[in-house]
Formats: sequence, C-alpha cells, structure tokens
Amino acid sequence: MSFWLPMVSTKYRFFILLLPLVLLLALGSSRAVAGLPHALVQVLERHDVPQDAVSLWVQSPGASPSIAHRVDVPRNPASTMKLVTTLAALDILGPSHRWETRLYTFAPVENGVLKGDLYVRGGGDPFLVTEEVWKLAGALRRSGIERIEGDLIFDLSHYDVVPEDPGDFDGRPFRAYNQPPHALLMNFNAVRFEFRPGEDGRSVRVTTDPPLSHLQLDNRLRLAAGPCEGYQRGVAYHVENPGRVRLEGHFPQGCEEYSLLRTALGPEAYAHSLFTELWGQWGGTFEGDWRTGTLPNEAAEPRVVHQSPPLGELIRLINKYSNNVMARQLKLALGVAVYEGPATVDKGHAAIRAMLARNGVDTQGLELDNAAGLSRSNRMTARQLAQVLQVGRNSPYMPEYLSSLAISGEDGTLRRRFVDAPGAGDMRLKTGYLNGVSAVAGYMRTARGEERMVVLMINHPGLQHWRGTRIQDGILDWLYANG
Repeated sequence: MSFWLPMVSTKYRFFILLLPLVLLLALGSSRAVAGLPHALVQVLERHDVPQDAVSLWVQSPGASPSIAHRVDVPRNPASTMKLVTTLAALDILGPSHRWETRLYTFAPVENGVLKGDLYVRGGGDPFLVTEEVWKLAGALRRSGIERIEGDLIFDLSHYDVVPEDPGDFDGRPFRAYNQPPHALLMNFNAVRFEFRPGEDGRSVRVTTDPPLSHLQLDNRLRLAAGPCEGYQRGVAYHVENPGRVRLEGHFPQGCEEYSLLRTALGPEAYAHSLFTELWGQWGGTFEGDWRTGTLPNEAAEPRVVHQSPPLGELIRLINKYSNNVMARQLKLALGVAVYEGPATVDKGHAAIRAMLARNGVDTQGLELDNAAGLSRSNRMTARQLAQVLQVGRNSPYMPEYLSSLAISGEDGTLRRRFVDAPGAGDMRLKTGYLNGVSAVAGYMRTARGEERMVVLMINHPGLQHWRGTRIQDGILDWLYANG
C-alpha cells in the first residue's frame, strides 16, 4: 500500500508517516484500558465482581463488536449452552423432525385380548409427557386391543449410555433437572407433589400428578401456624427406596397450595405405572408387570407409532424454560442422525462439534461436557457464543431459533424481569445460572430500534443467583438505552 504525501518540508514527513501508528497505538491503549464502559464497571463494582471475571460481547449484525471485553477467555456458559444444542438440532434434524415411540405385538389378539406381551420401543422422545402417553394408549385401544394378558417389555436399545448417578452434579439426586437421559423417558421421570391444608386443621393433604401405582407415600407432615414461606414451605422430602417417599415437617397454614417437582421412581417403573393408569382411562385392562428386552423380530411392523410434536415447537420449551432433561435427550438424537444408532454421548458431542465447525464457529478449546449446561466442565468463550448467535441469525431456521428464546417481561425465564420497564418485549435471551456462574446471551432491539447481539458471561466464586441476575439486568438496561 502506498501513501500520497502533500508537498511539505522534508523534516516533517517523518512525523506525518508516524502519525497513523501513534493513533493506532493510542486507540489500542484506550480499548485495553477502557474495556468496559464506565457505567458497566460501576454495575460490577456495586456487586463486588471484578472486571476480569466478566466477558461481554456486543455487536450489530454484520459489524465489528462495539464492546469486546475478555471475549477469548474460556468460561463456563451454564445454560446458555442450550443455544448451541438447539441450533445444532435445527441444523441437523430440521424443525419438522419428530421422535417416534412404537408399540409391537407378537402374540395373537383374540376378541380384543392380546395373548402375550406388549413391546414398547423407546425412541428417546424428549417430550413424552402424560398427554402424549394418553394418545399412545388411545391409539393402541383403537387398534382393537382391550386387554393385555402379558407384560410390558421395554426395548431401550435405541440408547447405549453409561448409567449415571443423578446426584453427581450437585448432590441432589431427586431434583427433576438432574434426571439422566433415557430411551423411554415419560414426564421427565418427575412427579409433582401437591400440598394443601387438611380439612381437620391439623393434617396436610398430599396428592401426586400423575397418580402412580408404584409410588407409596408416607405422609408425616403436620400443619403449623404461619405465613406461606420458608424453604420448601417446611416440607422435608426423602426417598427411602425407589418408589417409597417419606414426607416430614411442618407445612404453614398460610399456604392454600404448594407443589414440589421431584423424582422418586426409576424410569421403567414410572413408565409402567403411567401407561397402566392411562390405559385404564381408555377402558383397557392390564395387570402385568414390566421388564426390559429387545424385539424378537427387528423386521416386524409396529402396531402403533406415536410421534412427538415437531422439534420447532420443542426447542421453545428447552430454551424459554431451560429444560435440562430435554436438552440432554436432544444431544443424543443428533448423534444418531449423523452417525446412526445406537445413541451415545460421544456421538452427540461429535455431531455438535462438527456442525459448529461446518458453520464457521471456532471450536478450539470448546468443552461440551453437558448439552444442557449442567456441568462444571463446560467451557466456551464469549466470542464463540457470539459466533453461534450469528449463525443462528443467518440460518434458514432463524424464525424457529429466535422464537425459542425467552422474551423480556413476557415469558419463560424472563417473564418476571423487565415487566412494564424499558426493554420489555425487545429482548430475546437465554439465561444461565450455576453457583458462581451467571450468563445471558441473545438478541435485543435497543431504544433506538437497532439490533444487537449480546453475550455476557460471569464466572466468579461465590456469585449467587440473585446477584448475577441484578448484574445482568444492570448491564442489559444500559445496553438497551445506550448500546
């Protein structure tokens, strides 16, 4: 490149040639020192979070980032990892993809009676909830079967995964979000326990949704005076063995109702109980047990094929409500689609990494330990996550991707944030939290009507959920008004 210099004295030409270099050094120094706008530094200082614990990327589509603070530092992204998983799913599977759960009969059916076992082949459906199982049972009833004389045989061969301890992550094995993937996972293997004051003024009435025959309750709760507050409203939850739950403590009279979502059964016992209950609602009869096995004839035609809702709908549940179990099921489906079955964790990892590389996302240093973000080992930089957002925005499936994100002040994890405030309805974001981790990423339309892509990651020991949320809100508020 050549520079044209006007006619000036020779002794000044050196300084003119040097001027661009001086300006570049000055700008570089300014950026390095400034890093974050002063207003955002103040937000961090108010909550005792150092700047080096924060990565922030702000960018208009197609332009260079307006803020790029420590964007190449690998950090734990928490649940913003779901942005990667769901984008990979749209790219690999397409928004119309549906999972299948199949029912097979190999014994004769005489006068509506199946003279043998019913085989249930799980396909890893991430949303096989009560309503969907009810449809499955209804389809079987309409196929001409009224009574099943054998057992339920669960074919789980679609998955080849190592058994996990649900408590490995945080020591809370009965929390619904810790449920490991399973080829035949009904209702995320969770039970909603609902508590209400008893009519006698002393006891506590407990019901479960769904009602499950394999679940036994030992209710030792007592009613106590007081407002509806306190951790779990005073309810102590214990699983003495699979299928037997003991409830203890004092439940406040001020609570008209309260609920806990927990696990209590193994996935197979859960599926057996739920199917039996819903089969009975269709007028069907079944008194058999369950066991695992494989189809005696792989070439057999299924008697019933149940399809899930399409992926384009399901990713809304994953991203808006941060459903960890669904995200992990999703990753396994990607491995099957790319490398064929059975599904394994390694295949899922490889499929996601290959999709990112194919779309120009830098995968160096990327750690994909858990597709839901429920891991201490996941690592990603703000730059990498911003690249993911850019790919999502340019994707032919951009409408499905953006519509899967929570809308500020309206739904999902943002339904109680930015309500009746500047920015309400103008942000589509995915939030993420772990102990010591707070993250948010997505898209916003600023007060000036300009589009921005935003990635914020904070990794700081001792950072609580509420502090992380306040920092997020302070930074997002400023970006909305000034970004």
